[in-house]
Amino acid sequence: MKTGLIVAGVLLLIGIIAGSQMVGTRNDLVVQREAIQGAFAQVDVVLLRRAELIPNLVETVKGFATQEKDVFTNIANARSALAGARTPSEKIEANTQLDGALSRLLVIAEQYPQLKSNENFLRLQDELAGTENRIAVERRKYNEAVQKYNTSIELFPQNIAASIFGFQRNDAYFKTDPVSRQAPKVDFSNTKK
Repeated sequence: MKTGLIVAGVLLLIGIIAGSQMVGTRNDLVVQREAIQGAFAQVDVVLLRRAELIPNLVETVKGFATQEKDVFTNIANARSALAGARTPSEKIEANTQLDGALSRLLVIAEQYPQLKSNENFLRLQDELAGTENRIAVERRKYNEAVQKYNTSIELFPQNIAASIFGFQRNDAYFKTDPVSRQAPKVDFSNTKK
C-alpha cells in the first residue's frame, strides 16, 4: 500500500513537472511568435517610410530623365504592389520588386551629372540611403526572430509541445533577389551636358 502511494506520488510529481515544462515551452513559443510579428511591424514601418520618400525622389529624377519612363512605371507598380500586400510573404515579394526598381533608378541618376549635383536630389538620396540602412537592420532582426522561432519548434522536446499546441514553421524570410546580387552598370558615355 505504501509502495503504491509512493509510486503514485512520484508519477504525479513527474506529471506536474512535465506539464509545467510543456506550459513553459508553449509560453516561450508564443513570446517568440509575437516577437516575429513585432519585428515585422518594424520592417513595415521603415518600408512605409521608404515608400513615402520615393515619390519625391522620382519627381526629382523625372525632371532630368524624362525619357526613362519604364523605370518610373516599374517603381509605381512596385509601390502599388507593396501598398496592396497584406501578408508578410506578399510584402517581402513586393519589397523585392521595389528594391530592383530603385536600383535601376539610382543607375539612371548616375547617368545625369547635373542631377547628382542637385541639392534636392542629394538630400533625398541621403534620406533614402539612411532608410535603406534602417530597412537592412530591421530585416536582419526580423529574420533572426524567425530563425530563433523555427529553431525552437524543431528542437527536442520543444517540438513535442509545438506540435501539440499547433505551432507551425514560418518561412517568410527576407532574401536577396538573385538579380540584386549583380552590380549595376554605370555608363557615362550617353550623359547629357
